[in-house]
Amino acid sequence: MFQSNLFDTQHHVLDMTPKSPENELGKIREDDYETETMEAPSGEDQDPNQRAKRKRYHRHTQRQIQEMENFFKECPHPDDKQRKELSRELGLEPLQVKFWFQNKRTQMKAQHERHENAVLKADNEKLRLENNRYKEALSNATCPNCGGPAALGEMSFDEQHLRIENARLREELQIDRISGIAAKYVGKPLSSYSHLSPLVPSRSLGLGVGNFGAQTGFVGEMYAGGNDLFRSFSGPTEADKPMIVELAVAAMEELIRMAQAGDPLWVSNDNSTEILNEEEYLRTFPRGIGPKPLGLKSEASRESVVVIMNHINLVEILMDVKRWSTVFCGIVSRAMTLEVLSTGVAGNYNGALQVMTAEFQVPSPLVPSRENYFVRYCKQHADGTWAVVDVSLDNLRSPTPLSSSRRRPSGCLIQELPNGYSKVVWVEHVEVDDRAVHNIYRPVVNSGLAFGAKRWVATLDRQCERLASSMANNIPAGDLCVITSTEGRKSMLKLAERMVMSFCTGVGASTAHAWTTLSATGSDDVRVMTRKSMDDPGRPPGIVLSAATSFWIPVPTKRVFDFLRDENSRSEWDILSNGGLVQEMAHIANGRDPGNCVSLLRVNSANSSQSNMLILQESCSDSTGSYVIYAPVDIVAMNVVLSGGDPDYVALLPSGFAILPDGPGLNGGGILEVGSGGSLLTVAFQILVDSIPTAKLSLGSVATVNSLIKCTVERIKAAVMCETA
Repeated sequence: MFQSNLFDTQHHVLDMTPKSPENELGKIREDDYETETMEAPSGEDQDPNQRAKRKRYHRHTQRQIQEMENFFKECPHPDDKQRKELSRELGLEPLQVKFWFQNKRTQMKAQHERHENAVLKADNEKLRLENNRYKEALSNATCPNCGGPAALGEMSFDEQHLRIENARLREELQIDRISGIAAKYVGKPLSSYSHLSPLVPSRSLGLGVGNFGAQTGFVGEMYAGGNDLFRSFSGPTEADKPMIVELAVAAMEELIRMAQAGDPLWVSNDNSTEILNEEEYLRTFPRGIGPKPLGLKSEASRESVVVIMNHINLVEILMDVKRWSTVFCGIVSRAMTLEVLSTGVAGNYNGALQVMTAEFQVPSPLVPSRENYFVRYCKQHADGTWAVVDVSLDNLRSPTPLSSSRRRPSGCLIQELPNGYSKVVWVEHVEVDDRAVHNIYRPVVNSGLAFGAKRWVATLDRQCERLASSMANNIPAGDLCVITSTEGRKSMLKLAERMVMSFCTGVGASTAHAWTTLSATGSDDVRVMTRKSMDDPGRPPGIVLSAATSFWIPVPTKRVFDFLRDENSRSEWDILSNGGLVQEMAHIANGRDPGNCVSLLRVNSANSSQSNMLILQESCSDSTGSYVIYAPVDIVAMNVVLSGGDPDYVALLPSGFAILPDGPGLNGGGILEVGSGGSLLTVAFQILVDSIPTAKLSLGSVATVNSLIKCTVERIKAAVMCETA
């Protein structure tokens, strides 16, 4: 019943235009206390067009309404336990009960406010009539001495006095109305109520664009950019919240069926990847969040994995925007929680509901990022399984922007297994305009390896292994390079995690990045951007120049990964090492794959200025991609980290490589073209070109970095192709 009634409301464009105080007070949801429709209450100041306008909405049964009405008379403010008990008796979700009581209280308050307004209007009308009588009497007044008209000066004084008095009365009436409206929004962010713009001054989110560092409410780094949609997002209105609850409930039901269904809803292709049967999907879920918008294509996939993490910890990661963005930093470039509608019940995330916005990316400036405005809902089911679902809320934004991406019910089911393991079934279902994707990335995007469920579960599996490694004790000291100190391991892994996150959030095509394309040799475009680093202990201060380029090479991803991560072959591509001998000084394994590790390297260069330079490097790989990320580090600072000290104050400027397969790689006839088993390699550098943040960037610095990245690319191509031959 939730689903069929819910999706009727999604086709209605919500009215979010600025409203006068009277209209704002008059717009109260009935929430179907007695009727099947939701309409504005009648009143003498109500617009006839508004009176005729009806919104279809979910109807509770007469019994449900009566029981909640009776409970409201005894207790208008039920606590979590009472709401949960009442929802169980009535067959409703706790959030539906919560919003019913909120709306009932709002309705009662609105009735009281309308009565007070009517009294104030009557008093004002009496004053107006009385003032008119005074004005008329003054206009007919005569001079007591001569019997002629009264002096103009006396008339002007009295009229001015009446105008001042009327203005004062109007101001008091306006203040009363504003106070009544503001009382409903006490304690809420001012930016969430932009629809009250005639009464409340608007305020920007203050992102601090142009400087490094995480901004309030955001995860991910903010850079100077163009039209950033993140700035325009605000929390949902009070009128939206009941619809969001029902949308989340229906999305949860759809996710569970999508995760558990088999053929004919899901079919397997030649690559053993499950693909959604769209015709069957439309028959199974005829309403959904509405028809697919023109110009968007569907992408749907499902994958399952067993991970070494407790099911409760997994839920906590998914419901904490900072931890979620950190674990999936290769996919989530930025994320923000706009409003928490429910924190859950019984001290956990069961029933938690959050309105969020996030930007999803591929580590290359050649693939546009995907921004989504959605609700995330977490629920524990009767069999003990947890589920977390996302669904887009684009239809609730007014005026509705032309979104290039929206999420149909997507998320995961988490089942507890013995010995701290969990089974995760992940479903990704989006509709997106991918026409701006570069041609060399089209096969990997179309295969689902870029944004699909397989990439999410592969990343989750690898990160769970990494976390397990950081918590390991009793590490055997069989190798002199292995760090056995628990505190030292944790500090070094934490520093490497910050390095990887900084690299991933800065290499993609986020709308927060202002990339400029430089002329390049061949088809390899080099893109650069500048950023100012100020007051950030984790970065060196000054002007930082970032450069990145992506290209295809006919070499398997594993061979490229092994070549780039191996310290013995580093001198073949790393120009800055000047051909010096590279030696591994410390090593932390963080996964089953021997290539998944954090290393501390020393470059023994003949150049005295670079003698004994240290490099922190993390290499990681899974079935959907690989990374080799590194950064020069200070020797003194690293000694503190290896002793278990705080790694947050170690300055880093990470550079590195992102290696993606060029597609599913089904062609058995050799790697001859994009999509036949080669690699998509992104090379990205960050270089401090001036230690003064206010300095101007010189063209010479840009030319130097451009030459550096081109030379590195040519060296990598030559060395890898030579090994292949």
